[in-house]
Amino acid sequence: MSEQNTFDFDFQKTIKNLEKQAADFFETVAETFVGKADTLRDGTEFDPVELPRDLFAHNNAQTEWWYYTGHGETVSGKRFGFELVFFKRRTDLDKFSLVPLRLFGNPLYFAHFAITETDEKKFRYAHRKSANGFFDYPASASEKHFHLRLGDWSLRESHGAQILRATAANVVFEADLKPLKPPVLNGRGGDGVSYKDEGQASRYFSYTRMEMEGDLIWNGETEHFTGSAWMDREFGTWTPTENQKGWDWFSIQLDNDCELMCYQLRNSANGVSPFSSGTFVNEHGQSEYLMNEDFSIEPTGYWKSPRTNAVYPSGWRLKVPKMGLDLTVAPVIENQELDTRGTTMIVYWEGACEVAGKAGESDVAGRAYVELVGYDRSHDQPNLAYFLMGNQFEFSED
Repeated sequence: MSEQNTFDFDFQKTIKNLEKQAADFFETVAETFVGKADTLRDGTEFDPVELPRDLFAHNNAQTEWWYYTGHGETVSGKRFGFELVFFKRRTDLDKFSLVPLRLFGNPLYFAHFAITETDEKKFRYAHRKSANGFFDYPASASEKHFHLRLGDWSLRESHGAQILRATAANVVFEADLKPLKPPVLNGRGGDGVSYKDEGQASRYFSYTRMEMEGDLIWNGETEHFTGSAWMDREFGTWTPTENQKGWDWFSIQLDNDCELMCYQLRNSANGVSPFSSGTFVNEHGQSEYLMNEDFSIEPTGYWKSPRTNAVYPSGWRLKVPKMGLDLTVAPVIENQELDTRGTTMIVYWEGACEVAGKAGESDVAGRAYVELVGYDRSHDQPNLAYFLMGNQFEFSED
């Protein structure tokens, strides 16, 4: 070994030793002030979904979310789509570089809310986070009944209805949702265990058609609305792998009273993971699991974000031959991108869409929400200062 190579080897070894010492130091600090990290694996990771219990929060789940999307129309004829999602994250296993994230909060609470004004072609959103610190919004997620809050945003259940409240850029959204079909337990076994890779699974169930009624306050004026919504609930502890570098997720409500959920997981080579899957729900509420080979999703166009330069598919042709479905899905507006790097640390596209096509020999139409994650890769190098900068962010095209 040459003298230069010996120097390089010794220098790299010194750097690794220093990094280990720094990591050990921060871990000791975390253990001293907030306690040891939990593995968040208690042997229940592959247990079937149990309702109504699993609608509530879980103490030992690393990640869980309550995800609502829907389409409404006010009494004056204003059409809109909405997204409202609450996240709860145990941070025992998370680090910013060498620093354990649990030093800044455990658990952390996040929420995103977005409104798409269909006819006005406008999009606005807000996102929040809380560790229940001195300057944070108060946040909680009950493990005994369905009740979550983050400041004045909330989800709760009352007399069989799920009640939502959120605000963004001079809009107040309040809605009551009543399931019209039984909950669907996603996953191959029909028990709600949804595998994302070998040995890596979440518990996942959906309310695929919910009657929606509520009020929107637009710039101080109140309008009543009705419509239809979709709810996804997912929770568990799993480790992202090379098969989970991003995904394209679709929730579709057709006017023949059927619904379709499907997603394609993208791997590190930007190919489709074999763990991609879906669920078809017929007009009677009966569901059928879809494997990756049962459906295809092909982009029909693309859109480049002027703010982040990320390039997303924009428009799709979606086929499910065994169900006789051949559908086109088109965004109502192209720009429905959310930059949530100050809260959940990702940039993604989530948008209201319209659907047309065939179900067998019959024409069919419908509405959808599509989520696109991983086309922007800024989360690969998260910025700690940006994350800690604040606890509320808003964006509006107005």
